[in-house]
Amino acid sequence: LTCNAEHLFNLKFAAKELNRNSKKCDKEEKAEKAKIKKAIQKGNMEVARIHAENAIRQKNQAINFLRMSARVDAVAARVQTAVTMGKVTKSMAGVVKSMDATLKSMNLEKISALMDKFEHQFETLDVQTQQMEDTMSNTTTLTTPQNQVDMLLQEMADEAGLDLNMELPQGQTGSVGTSVASAEQDELSQRLARLRDQV
Repeated sequence: LTCNAEHLFNLKFAAKELNRNSKKCDKEEKAEKAKIKKAIQKGNMEVARIHAENAIRQKNQAINFLRMSARVDAVAARVQTAVTMGKVTKSMAGVVKSMDATLKSMNLEKISALMDKFEHQFETLDVQTQQMEDTMSNTTTLTTPQNQVDMLLQEMADEAGLDLNMELPQGQTGSVGTSVASAEQDELSQRLARLRDQV
């Protein structure tokens, strides 16, 4: 029934590794953003779009790794409490035995399933737990929302001081600048209408 220091160390180490992976994804996102600028400067929109999709994918992965890191860290703290209180049950010890290979895999889906098992053990022990949202909702999706891609392309073009003339899908208007201008125009029209009403 022992849940020894090595197992606790492995949980805490996994949380740090997940955090490190998150930071690695952050760096990759920044590198992709730099590539977007270069592609836009060369006028190669197709390549810029690919790098924008990669950047957003890396950003989402960074968030998923960070979220899982926090979840593993919270479970490690709860295991520590259970050990201290002498509440490590036979079934929890079984979960602990199977965890090392899973944590080393850095596979978010497997780690999430393992954390589910731990959290279930804590529920049966009536240890107070805070259920965290399902972190796997975004980890398996490879598609990137096109509006996010377009916004990132525009942002990179702005930073590079370039005018970005993207072919926008039908039904969408031009850049942010024109929408601001039209909003100001609407406001001006409303003021004029109010003035006319007062006369």
